[in-house]
Amino acid sequence: MLTASVPISSAGEGLLPDGDTVAGLFDGSATLLDSRLPCRQDPDLWFAENPRELDQAKSLCADCPIKTECLAGALSRGEPWGVWGGEIFERGAVVARKRPRGRPRKHPLPTEAPAAAAAERRRQERAA
Repeated sequence: MLTASVPISSAGEGLLPDGDTVAGLFDGSATLLDSRLPCRQDPDLWFAENPRELDQAKSLCADCPIKTECLAGALSRGEPWGVWGGEIFERGAVVARKRPRGRPRKHPLPTEAPAAAAAERRRQERAA
């Protein structure tokens, strides 16, 4: 498991690019700012079980105006799971990627398409 170190500057802490404060996003009067937060559109995506959906949530966090503050808050609160500030939390720690449910495969799936693999085998048989 990985741990994250979050750089937060004290000079501009809590300020968004347009001068609004992070606290202003949550006071109920900032409905226009809510549209800038991707987690407000589909909150369930940030707590999905599917690793592919969690990766999608991480990519949506990339342009979020409060990404750093979100991650710092999640670390200070000890969030047990979900995507916070563009990072995946599992059991209270930041992880690089979420493993799918169930036991890992003994043998990896073939990466080539079956038709391409069959064509390659035929070419090798002809050459031999």
